[in-house]
Amino acid sequence: MIVGTAGHIDHGKTALIRALTGVNTDRLVDEQKRGITIALGYAYSPLGNGDILGFVDVPGHESLVHTMVAGASGIDYAMLVVAADDGIMPQTQEHIAILSLLGLQRGCVVITKKDRADSSRISTLQNDLTALLQNTFLATAPCFVVDSLSTVGIAELNQHLHDQAQRIERRAADGLFRLAVDRVFTLEGQGTVVTGTVYAGLAHANDAHADIQLMPAKKTVRLRSIHAQNTPSATALAGQRCALNLAGIAKDQIERGDWIADARCFEPSVRVDVRLNLLSSADAAIKTWSPLHVHIGAAHYLAHVVPLSQDLIQPGQTALAQLVFDTPICAMPSDRFILRNAQAKLTVGGGVVLDPNAPDRKRRALARLAWLDGVESYLDGRGLESLLRQAPYGLSVLFLQRLIGGEVHDLRIPESALWVKSSRHSSQVLIHNNAWEYLLARVETVLAEAHERYPDEPGVEAARLRRMVAPKASDALWFAVLQTLTERHRVALNGPWYHLTAHTVSFSPEEESIAHQLIGLSYAGQYNPPWVRDMAATLEVPEDQLRALGRKLVRQGVLFQVVRDLYYHRDHVVALANHFSELSAEKGLKAADFRDHLSLGRKRTIQILEFFERIGYTRRLRDRHLIRPDNTVFSKSST
Repeated sequence: MIVGTAGHIDHGKTALIRALTGVNTDRLVDEQKRGITIALGYAYSPLGNGDILGFVDVPGHESLVHTMVAGASGIDYAMLVVAADDGIMPQTQEHIAILSLLGLQRGCVVITKKDRADSSRISTLQNDLTALLQNTFLATAPCFVVDSLSTVGIAELNQHLHDQAQRIERRAADGLFRLAVDRVFTLEGQGTVVTGTVYAGLAHANDAHADIQLMPAKKTVRLRSIHAQNTPSATALAGQRCALNLAGIAKDQIERGDWIADARCFEPSVRVDVRLNLLSSADAAIKTWSPLHVHIGAAHYLAHVVPLSQDLIQPGQTALAQLVFDTPICAMPSDRFILRNAQAKLTVGGGVVLDPNAPDRKRRALARLAWLDGVESYLDGRGLESLLRQAPYGLSVLFLQRLIGGEVHDLRIPESALWVKSSRHSSQVLIHNNAWEYLLARVETVLAEAHERYPDEPGVEAARLRRMVAPKASDALWFAVLQTLTERHRVALNGPWYHLTAHTVSFSPEEESIAHQLIGLSYAGQYNPPWVRDMAATLEVPEDQLRALGRKLVRQGVLFQVVRDLYYHRDHVVALANHFSELSAEKGLKAADFRDHLSLGRKRTIQILEFFERIGYTRRLRDRHLIRPDNTVFSKSST
């Protein structure tokens, strides 16, 4: 268990920890000279069961609230310290608000400097504290009256803390590992060392298989050695204060507020959607682009706030909002944060992170707000059903890992949902049954419309079909949709083209003979094949009959109809595509350059390029033509 102090400056927090542990947490010369805590201090005490009780001593000065928040984030148990002679002071109240906003649920009240007040004064202070704390998590907390110098009352408090530490439920170690860095330094002969609280998970020293990174820089590091609760350890575990000796990175590359974390934890972002709680004591309402100081984990940032669920957030209100930062930050759903005003003089609120990778467009759309309500519903313990109903393309494993902070194998899946996966893609997607069936049906509807509009086409290529049906679907989901439809024989695959099973062709013996000659004439024409009227004259066959045969051969994938009545053999279309690919660079290819390379007329070159666009092989950007990166028209793989 990690115990954190809270309270006004000079109320005896450091002396109290020294009385409990024998450790002076004011390690800096300036702190000892001035008699005030400036930086976070740490002390440890052994427990009867072999565990270690950790203490975090935080500054009480108003100008060091950012340091206090860094220390309070990640603690398990709070000690609110109030001096008997001074009583309740401004930082007493502010620290109570901060602890509540951080979601603390356990703690006690300690009245220090018992020798400086009589029993009547102490009794009055206790009554005042009862009134102050009645609507907080400390409303029923035990109160201890101590004198740290003479150690009066210290034994009782110490026993209480030890009892609490042995009763507290251990944090789960099966989550994704992450440690919030609150201190970084170097040790001679060892190199870079960071300290902080492990928020979740388990990490092993010298684990060659672990993908541990410094975030948000995304730099891979190796844990050379670990000290947990001030003791050498092979592991760093959720709930512990740890020092990590890092290999592969210099001290000046790390700052307080960074994370040492499993690479899956974060995708750094400048936009974070949150549930924001503005305190009644806030000095002003929040409107769009209000600047505020944000404290999250051990980090301190300046951000602008965009209210989402309402135009103005008044003191005492709670609302959905987006925090917009100047630089990318790291957060996970359910992380708590603290807000201070633009002058960093007053704590005005806080809240909980809902989506750490929020969009910058349509952020106030009804669908977006419903999505955030679904996330909040899950975080409040009401399951995934609501969130899945707002996810038309399902939830990826990585998203779920970040949402729950760990692996998904123990996740309770609603009966209304299913995991889908294709043989081509290793990732699974969790999707609501209704959304899944809609996607399957939508593919069939779009194919039917395409067959009606372009009856001469063999079908729709996978990437183009995806843009028509589900442009925002992940690869894993899209390939699962296509595989399911083909396995159920609801659609068929002809080369790279998907089509409804009814969109097929067959030839009579007479048609087969003419079709064979048509194919031969088209092939002989290479990049400039004859028109239907010319082939009809050569074969002495009616033009309409040749057109009907040409459409059947197109559906079979043997021929391509570049424009009406002009059929190219598949081999030559593939060759044209290869020519285009060889000539095209990142900036694309101009029609004139392609024309010159092929030695064709401008009109024919334009017809070929427009055909490439129509089948989804290329796209046009002003006067240039570029290959679509997601196309599979001429790839060996069908899907």
